[in-house]
Amino acid sequence: MKHHSSHHPWGDRIMQNIARAMRGGRGESFARPGFGRGGEGEGRGGGRGRRRMFEGGELRLVLLLLIENEPRHGYDLIREIETRTGGVYSPSPGIVYPTLTLLEELAQIEARASEGAKKLYAITEAGLAQLAANRGDAEAALSRLDQLRQRSEIMDAGPVFRAMSNLKAVLHQRLSGAPDKQVLFSVADIIDEAARKIERL
Repeated sequence: MKHHSSHHPWGDRIMQNIARAMRGGRGESFARPGFGRGGEGEGRGGGRGRRRMFEGGELRLVLLLLIENEPRHGYDLIREIETRTGGVYSPSPGIVYPTLTLLEELAQIEARASEGAKKLYAITEAGLAQLAANRGDAEAALSRLDQLRQRSEIMDAGPVFRAMSNLKAVLHQRLSGAPDKQVLFSVADIIDEAARKIERL
């Protein structure tokens, strides 16, 4: 195993990249170029020119649209959005569940009894009215998810995004807490070596 000084010339940069991946590792996948992490209130042009997946209250409308025909668990909604994008984008539970809580507080959805600890959410009359008044916006936001999947299929880059998502998940799991410094350097070595191999393709 290699030994490195804490002042290795690329050490700080790698550590920053790992930290950035860990911050994004709370249930979100890497987005396609041109797309950032989706969420309530996120607008255009944020994050180094990356476009947010959902703007303003669009996520609320999308969730209402997805549970219009049948009650769903929060996890089901996350998986549905991820499936619609072909696995390219997955909203964070840290975004979806607070949004469901907000919809519940607005009386636009209600939690129903279900097996286990998961809440089963169903749309209410108030939710149907909200959806009817904004159906065009809701369907347009949902359509963007389908378009993202179609672009991914055209580029046939699905395996790459799956691998990126796996890497982020492993980094978050392995480096959570206070990992040994030597582990950090070893992880950085592996990532750098992978980058060098990709450059030589």
